[in-house]
Amino acid sequence: MKIIVDGSNVAYYGQEANEETGKVTPSLKTLKVAISTLEKLGHEPIVLSDAPLRHEIDDKDGFNEMIQNEEVFPVPAGTIADHYILNLAYEEDAKILSNDLFRDYRDEFQDIDSRRLPYRVKNGRFQIGKPAPPKKVKNILQKICSKSLNEFEKRGFDVYKSKKNRKFSGLAVAQEAINRVSDEDTNEIDSKLENIFLKIPILNKMVSFVDEGMEESDFLIFVLVNPKDYKEAVRNAGTIAVTVRNKLNLDHSPLVAVRNDLFTRPGTFELNIIYSDEILEESPYNLDIIINDADYSFIKHNSRNIASTLAARLGTWKFPVVSVKPSMLMEKQGQFEISIERGGKR
Repeated sequence: MKIIVDGSNVAYYGQEANEETGKVTPSLKTLKVAISTLEKLGHEPIVLSDAPLRHEIDDKDGFNEMIQNEEVFPVPAGTIADHYILNLAYEEDAKILSNDLFRDYRDEFQDIDSRRLPYRVKNGRFQIGKPAPPKKVKNILQKICSKSLNEFEKRGFDVYKSKKNRKFSGLAVAQEAINRVSDEDTNEIDSKLENIFLKIPILNKMVSFVDEGMEESDFLIFVLVNPKDYKEAVRNAGTIAVTVRNKLNLDHSPLVAVRNDLFTRPGTFELNIIYSDEILEESPYNLDIIINDADYSFIKHNSRNIASTLAARLGTWKFPVVSVKPSMLMEKQGQFEISIERGGKR
C-alpha cells in the first residue's frame, strides 16, 4: 500500500523545545524509523516535507542525502505542504501517516480521517494506528448493490435475498447447507432448489465452466461472508464440501465458492445454494457506476467487492465487470448513478 508520509509532522514528533532558545529541532532519526517501520510492514512510503525542513532538521547532511536519493521529496517552495499531501493522497488513493488533523482542509477533502494513519513512539518503538471508518461507507456500498440487483430483477433474473445472517464458522456453514438441502419442509430453501433434491434423482452433471479436472458436482454452495471473514471462509471451503457430501451420502462433493458480500455483517454468513443447471457462467450484464468525486476512490477500491456481491446473489460463476467513473456534476457525497449493460452469455 502506498502511504504518504507527512515528513515534517513526523520529524517534529516528541521533540522538546530548547530551554534557552525555545526552538524545537526536528529529528531525522524519528523520520527514518517511521520509514523503516512502514517498509517492514510491506508498505511503500512516499515522504513529503515542507521546504524549510531541510534547514531546520538536526542532521542536515543526512536529510539532503535522502533528498538526493529520492527518499524524501520537499514540496515546491511557496507551496502549502498539507494541501500537497492531501491532494497526492487522493490522486494515488493512498493513506497518510500524520498526527495532523488537517482541519483547514476538511471542506475540500472529504473523509480525511479514513485516510489518516495516526502514530506514536512508545518504549522506543514506532507504532502506527488505524484510520477511522469512512463515513457512510457501508450505506453507500449497500445502496449501489441494492439498486443494481433491483435492475437485474427488472430484467427477469432471480436474486438471492438475505435471510438470517447466521453466526459464521466452518461447522455452521456445513450444517446450514445440509439442513437446506435435506429438509423438505423448510421454507428457507431457495426457489431454484426447492424440493429438487427430493423429487429428482441426483444427476451426474458436470458444471461446464469450472476448472478442468474438478470433480463433478450436482450443486454449488455460494458462501456469502463479510470481506473481513473471507480468508477464514476460504480455508474452510474444502472441509465444508466433504462434510456435506458425507452427511448426505452424495456421489460427488458440492462446489463451494466463497464470495465477499457487502450485505453480510462481520462474523456472520449467508448461503445461496444453486442446482448446477441454474448457474450462469458469466454475468449477463456489467455495471457502470458514476459517482461523486469525494467517494470515487473508496468506491473504486471496493469495486471488486461490489462485483462479488452481485455475482453471489445472481448465481454467476464469474464476476460482472464493474466500472467506476467520477463526475463533477455530482457535488454531494453519497450521490451516484448506475447503469447495466450487456455482459457475458446468459
